[in-house]
Amino acid sequence: MKRFAQLMELLALTPSRNRKIAALTEYFRTTPDPDRGLALAVLTGALTFRNVKPALLKETVLAEVDPHLFALSYDYVGDLGETIALIWPHHGGTEELPRLSDLIELFNTTSKHELPALIASLLTRAQVNERWALVKLATGALRIGLSARLAKTALAEMSGKDLQQIEEIWHGITPPYTELFAWLEDKGEAPLIAHTARFHPLMLSNAIDEEKDLASLDPRDFAAEWKWDGIRVQLVMGQGGISLFSRTGDEIGEAFPDIVEEVFGEAVLDGELLVGHAFDPLPFNDLQQRLNRKVALPKHLKEYPAFIRVYDILFDGDEDVRPLMWRERRERLEAWLARNPQTRLDLSEVIPFADWQELAAIRRRGADENGHEGVMLKLKASPYVPGRPKGLWFKWKRDPNVVDAVLMYAQRGHGKRSSFYSDYTFGVWAGNEIVPIGKAYFGFTDEELKQLDRWIRANTIGSFGPVREVRKELVFEVAFDSAQLSGRHKSGVALRFPRINRIRWDKPAGEAGTLEDVRALVPAT
Repeated sequence: MKRFAQLMELLALTPSRNRKIAALTEYFRTTPDPDRGLALAVLTGALTFRNVKPALLKETVLAEVDPHLFALSYDYVGDLGETIALIWPHHGGTEELPRLSDLIELFNTTSKHELPALIASLLTRAQVNERWALVKLATGALRIGLSARLAKTALAEMSGKDLQQIEEIWHGITPPYTELFAWLEDKGEAPLIAHTARFHPLMLSNAIDEEKDLASLDPRDFAAEWKWDGIRVQLVMGQGGISLFSRTGDEIGEAFPDIVEEVFGEAVLDGELLVGHAFDPLPFNDLQQRLNRKVALPKHLKEYPAFIRVYDILFDGDEDVRPLMWRERRERLEAWLARNPQTRLDLSEVIPFADWQELAAIRRRGADENGHEGVMLKLKASPYVPGRPKGLWFKWKRDPNVVDAVLMYAQRGHGKRSSFYSDYTFGVWAGNEIVPIGKAYFGFTDEELKQLDRWIRANTIGSFGPVREVRKELVFEVAFDSAQLSGRHKSGVALRFPRINRIRWDKPAGEAGTLEDVRALVPAT
């Protein structure tokens, strides 16, 4: 556990991507199985514990620490692991903790009733950095500036294997990844994972630079499709069954039985998950009713039936068609759907256009009249390449909407921002009151964050746990992609992807926007 805690500390403290990769590479190279595989699972979010929750950790600490002192400390520090590491009153530190694999076994096999005593014993035995790592390990809330992609990059660096090869097999293997490490160290063959039993890394797009890219690209070389306002999914269909994956490779089929129980055929398809009747998409806010649920509710299945708007095919039966050009894959996709007519799969429309000016006008109309996010540009000659290759696919998003909104509440951030109030709730005028319309936590510089933090501390008028209510005096210019009606918010609207565009220190709150201004931006239905 000591080495894992040291690795976690280094990853959290260094901003250097290369330094993180070097530290991970060294750890994976020198740590034996199964500890290195289990560490990899923890770092990539593939390992969780059923009974170890933040509430249980808090209860354990509150049995030893004054609750008021803990609340003040947690509010100031902003990170549960760091707070517990610093405030735990018993400092033994004379006995080493179990190795990582033994700790994980203890967490998995200890009853919920006995867990508080186990955790208290471990916290007392641990050094400060080990206590912090213990909490991070137990809760899975790492927040150390590490992505799963970076961990896989370190594996490629360690072994000399191609990163894409690692990506290809990643979602077909499980912790502690002994087969994976054997292959990486040339002690075994690459794990054989059938294409119908695994997720395939997606091809991603780059944001277009209108001035630079459109001036250099020939519109005759590209196809255009609408950018649908749903979530990216991959549908894998084979003789062994049907799987539905999110863009990160999480299996979400159980939450969408209306799709996996009704589709048929053999293929791997790429598309956008949407909800609506007769392939008429409802706003993203309606799709959110079904997201992040393990099981679909009967009411939601009826009111928000799901379907996939398909725009690419990776495997046609057993044939890998990713090396083919987009225009050839499109023909294969159309032919596959013609052979296998579906009630839950709909073909994404290709938008005809002659030049960029015409497509720009179509893009604006689509945003204004139908609420489309924008358009996708795809090189007709492009193969399907995992990752984000340059020059092949572009997203040309609609111009953002903006509204002047008043800061209402602020909450501390996480990780490096845990000492600052960086999460902001803002609202607009509805008559004589201000009603919330959204939250944002990015769009400002580090220097602006410090200024905002000072202003919030000096203008707090109330506290609700970690949330501070502030004087309704500071105006943000908020940019957002779209506005949608929402019964879950007091204002009746919800903003899509809000971010702070400017801080209007100069503008009186009385001149901020109104609810009518925001409602006018909701697409007509």
